[in-house]
Amino acid sequence: DLNRQVQALQPLLPRVFGHLPRAGVEVRRVPPAIEAGAPGGYYQGPPLDGSRPGAYYINLREAKNWPRFSLPTLTYHEASPGHHLQVALQRENTGLPQYRRANGFSAYNEGWALYAEAVAADDLNVYETDPLGRVGFLMSYLFRAVRLVVDTGMHAKGWSREQAVDYMVASGAKPVGAANSEINRYASMPGQACAYKIGHTVIARLRAEEASKPGFDLRAFHDKVLVNGSVPLAVLERLIRGY
Repeated sequence: DLNRQVQALQPLLPRVFGHLPRAGVEVRRVPPAIEAGAPGGYYQGPPLDGSRPGAYYINLREAKNWPRFSLPTLTYHEASPGHHLQVALQRENTGLPQYRRANGFSAYNEGWALYAEAVAADDLNVYETDPLGRVGFLMSYLFRAVRLVVDTGMHAKGWSREQAVDYMVASGAKPVGAANSEINRYASMPGQACAYKIGHTVIARLRAEEASKPGFDLRAFHDKVLVNGSVPLAVLERLIRGY
């Protein structure tokens, strides 16, 4: 049960985060009436007044697209320590203007969520007794790297639809049916699929830079990344390097 997974992680989060959101998060099924037009999974943040929890919706229209080993890392991406932890903290931060509390930048938001998958895997050791779950985590990282290549190929290198699908399938990232759905998304949202890996790369590089300094504190680093809310990556780099 994914809600149990979310709850089981909560006691571990203070090991690597100095501040946690007050709002909870629930895992919910996408309502069957809208499954056909909804994405595979998505996060809905809590309202600014904190009156409701955040929610991670998973689409079960084709359960075969969700092998059990793929679900843990997806849940860490969408809930905590991924989107929910970041978005809920931002919305609870009354020191930010209201429009900033409610909005964000894709490269930061998706980069953080992908980075958070690695925090769960490597800093919190959530797959210590779940080797298949770690396979799911590694496949998630492969998929985001392939997305970067395919999106760039389509919109900067003149790839045909067939080239894009073939590359995604040959890489092992997705089967043909799912690859076609992904390509539809990339065609309608140029560059968005690059946000995940680019954002993750910047955050991971900043962490490596900070970790090379004496007295590095992972909890403090995460607080620095999160305290200003979602910002452009160039701004994040200046903020972290300026502390």
